Amino acid sequence: MNILSYNPSHNGAIAYLKDAHLLVSIEAEKNSNYRHSPISSHDVFDVLGELEEMPDVLCTGGWWPWDENATGSRALAGYRGVLKNDIIIGQRRFWGKPIRYFSSSHERSHLLCAFGMSSLPKGTPCYALIWEGAIGAFYEIDSELNITVLADVMNEPGHRYALLYGLADPTFPKNSAFSRFSDAGKLMALASFSVRSTPSIDEKKLIDFLLQDCPHLELSSHEDISHLRYHNVGADDPEFRNFAGIFSNKIFDVFHQFARARMKKRMPLLISGGCGLNCDWNTKWRETNLFSEVFVPPVANDSGSAIGTAIDAQFHLTGNPKIDWNVYSGLDFITTGPFDLGLYDLYETNYEMIADMLANNLIIGWVNGKYEIGPRALGNRSILAAPFQESTRVRLNEIKQREQFRPIAPVCLEEEATKWFGCDHASPFMLYTHRVRTDALAAVTHVNGTARIQTVSSVTNRNLYELLIAFKARTGYGVLCNTSLNFKGRGFINKIGDLSAYAVKHNLDGFVVEGRTYLLKSSRSYQAYLRMPHFTATDQRK
Repeated sequence: MNILSYNPSHNGAIAYLKDAHLLVSIEAEKNSNYRHSPISSHDVFDVLGELEEMPDVLCTGGWWPWDENATGSRALAGYRGVLKNDIIIGQRRFWGKPIRYFSSSHERSHLLCAFGMSSLPKGTPCYALIWEGAIGAFYEIDSELNITVLADVMNEPGHRYALLYGLADPTFPKNSAFSRFSDAGKLMALASFSVRSTPSIDEKKLIDFLLQDCPHLELSSHEDISHLRYHNVGADDPEFRNFAGIFSNKIFDVFHQFARARMKKRMPLLISGGCGLNCDWNTKWRETNLFSEVFVPPVANDSGSAIGTAIDAQFHLTGNPKIDWNVYSGLDFITTGPFDLGLYDLYETNYEMIADMLANNLIIGWVNGKYEIGPRALGNRSILAAPFQESTRVRLNEIKQREQFRPIAPVCLEEEATKWFGCDHASPFMLYTHRVRTDALAAVTHVNGTARIQTVSSVTNRNLYELLIAFKARTGYGVLCNTSLNFKGRGFINKIGDLSAYAVKHNLDGFVVEGRTYLLKSSRSYQAYLRMPHFTATDQRK
């Protein structure tokens, strides 16, 4: 059965399943489009170009509002709803032929995405947690995949979390109806700066305001917002950074206390929703030891909703809720298109040469194969650098046009993860934090001594694995800095013209595309590298 599915909301995506295998997932923000974009016409044409035959089923994810007073047929499921009778089944026409139509709720898309992508066999009972901008709920899923809502523990946990950053940021309009999507990641970084755990009296009042029981929280609802603690103090205020950690822990504790009291079957826990990208919280869930295992998909946010709706349709029509998938299921890099090749020295390179460049502090873009699904760069659309110097982290944040309190993540050989990060298992999707065990990796060590690691094996990403092997041979460490290759506020770069423009504008030393290296002639680091006596790659220059 072939299933074409799309998520109509922000973080829009189109996914295609063929016989329970994820062939492609195209996200609207990728290819240098704005973050959190909805699907547009060119995304539709991109995915149609990947199809080899007509789909059997067309799916639309649920969203809101659906106007209950509207006339005509109901074609789109709602935001909430976990029961099978919340599903809409019908028919459409596609390429002039009849085709099945399916829609289920946004809530179900998160749950089915997490279950379908997990390693849990069909029929495995489990718990689930959806926490995102709007939903904050626990669920129990039985062997027949019947879903029971255990409790709506907190509505809008992601919104409340991000709203704290907006309170402190003078640029955030305090009458805004909703928090900024970009602020949650910033607060996650700041929370690690906290060095105290007890809130002051004023901070307790702020917690009460931010966590009040209400359908929707807005800063402007406070009787005198200018008197709120941390109003417009800015992210550099040390006490605000302390409170960021306190508030982060408070939200987690609300959910943790419920789980400890009510979820005692020691079943696996599936986590979905945008808060599933909070690596500190994911790590804490594992450390609670309440669950036999914890799984978070790499598309925990709404970028996975199209996949989840497709899985739901497959389950409804075939009884199978499981899929085979690969995180590198985006589109191939576009190497055609104009750019000024005269700006570069071009090399046919090998892993050893690239490792030597990185060891000598060149910072390069790294492109291989199809791009990653989800928001994290996992080695196919990355910026890579040596992990040793604090100055490298500073330069990377300058390249990325990010605040300097933001950490840089490491990518590590799976077999070295225990040695350098105390991680004794594969962690391929950069979703958990681990404590760094050496002072040598300053560029990837956050202020609290942790790192959000990605592990790589020869199976998960052969090209990046071989580069890490070469870098280890050169330096003794199979670890590199890995951050996403994108313009600020946009998704991964996927065209060589955009990549060249990025390199010039943001001072990359060059980039590697499928093994061919382009080094900017204007780069001072590259010119210094050319002058090194050991440099022998000149003969390889094209």
